[in-house]
Amino acid sequence: MKFEIEKENLLIGINSTIKAVASKTTMPILECFLIEAKNNLLRITATDLDLGIEYSMDANIIEEGRVTIDAKMFSEIIRKLPENMITISLNEQKLLTIECEGSLFKLVTVDSSEFPALPNINIEQHIEIKQNILKEMIRKTIFAVGIDENRPIFTGCLMELKDNVLNMVALDGFRLAMQSKVFVGNTSSFKAIIPGRTLNEISKILQDDDEIVKIGVSRNQGLFEMANFKAVTRILEGEFLDYNNVIPKERELRVTVDKNTLINSLERAAVMSKEDRQFPIKVTISENIMVIACVVQSGDVREELLVESVGKNLEIGFNPKYLIEAVRAVAEDKINLDFGSSISPCVIRPLEGNEFTYMVLPVRI
Repeated sequence: MKFEIEKENLLIGINSTIKAVASKTTMPILECFLIEAKNNLLRITATDLDLGIEYSMDANIIEEGRVTIDAKMFSEIIRKLPENMITISLNEQKLLTIECEGSLFKLVTVDSSEFPALPNINIEQHIEIKQNILKEMIRKTIFAVGIDENRPIFTGCLMELKDNVLNMVALDGFRLAMQSKVFVGNTSSFKAIIPGRTLNEISKILQDDDEIVKIGVSRNQGLFEMANFKAVTRILEGEFLDYNNVIPKERELRVTVDKNTLINSLERAAVMSKEDRQFPIKVTISENIMVIACVVQSGDVREELLVESVGKNLEIGFNPKYLIEAVRAVAEDKINLDFGSSISPCVIRPLEGNEFTYMVLPVRI
């Protein structure tokens, strides 16, 4: 095997696949890249058996072949090389040679026949979505994915296409994030719970353009596919929470507020809240005034905002981190905050439509 490729292009492939390399494993082969050179394409594959990523790029293939090499060492070497053309070759003794300007590395390789192939998925449901839309939906929900492995179903995002609307929903028991996009003319249905880790890594590869991403699922596996990229992931099994029944339909108070003004006030109040994790912020709303306050042993803070409020006066407590992350995900200049009572969730909605819904549970004050 022998090929030539620009360092910049090779790094794109490395960065796109490195997160699928196993870090703690009893199978050393999973700590490797599988590198294949064929038909003027270079393909890098990595897998930890939960997530597998394959990335293809153009290269000058002088001699076709395949090799398995320690991913961490290979990636560190490539990053340190000069910004120039790199020549990589494999000799009969299975030594991998890496050359760039005056640098020369020779590395021991691993038997590539031991590398597990990415599974072929018998797709039962699929959707097609533009890269930029998928990237935006992930960014605006991923922060609410749970990290508690004792509740594995909450470590994923639900993707559900129903009645021409694609909903992406994440929740962790303290807050909920939902993005909704209308799919005009799409009559198919789709439902899968994708691990948050998978979506997080895929979002780093997605570009802000309208190239199509195909998402397909079988009973326990999912596939994300583009022209030069493929990711295979396990699908989380189990029943996701019925989010439509969790989000309150009724409200006793609606507050319309400038998003940036609210974020700035919350972030300032959060500085004091961080002094002691036991102290939440207190939000008081009355007659078009919102007061955000926090009192801790080292001091206190009080923020006053002008808002538009319709309904009953209210005093309620929150973890500021959860409110900040939800409000920050919104693109609109103004948002609606809906409240039921001091023990009911705050629901964040757009002024018009239903493109997003965020729900944050209160805490005792």
